Amino acid sequence: MAVASAAMFLLHGCYSAPTAVPAPQRSISQRFDQSWQAARGAAADAGVRITSEDRPSGTLRGDQGSSNVVITVITQADSTIQVGFSVTGAGSPQDENLKDHLTRAYQRRMGR
Repeated sequence: MAVASAAMFLLHGCYSAPTAVPAPQRSISQRFDQSWQAARGAAADAGVRITSEDRPSGTLRGDQGSSNVVITVITQADSTIQVGFSVTGAGSPQDENLKDHLTRAYQRRMGR
């Protein structure tokens, strides 16, 4: 019995946890592309017709009915990506609903 206890102690003392492997970091351009595609997809999900895209400035423009939509995808100084949705023209409640729909669709496409 003493030998079994000693063996268990030695086995327990020899275990080491596997070394954690960090996830590969995505480049700023890869993260921008993912955000840009998610923003475009969110517009489609919300029924927004994209009328212009200016990727260098990070601006998508479109409309849905009488609502005008501007989506901005901006790389910040700290290397984070900021996405914004602006909806105007149809009236406050309708515009807010569309903005909320765009935001939820974007979050869903980003896996959040």
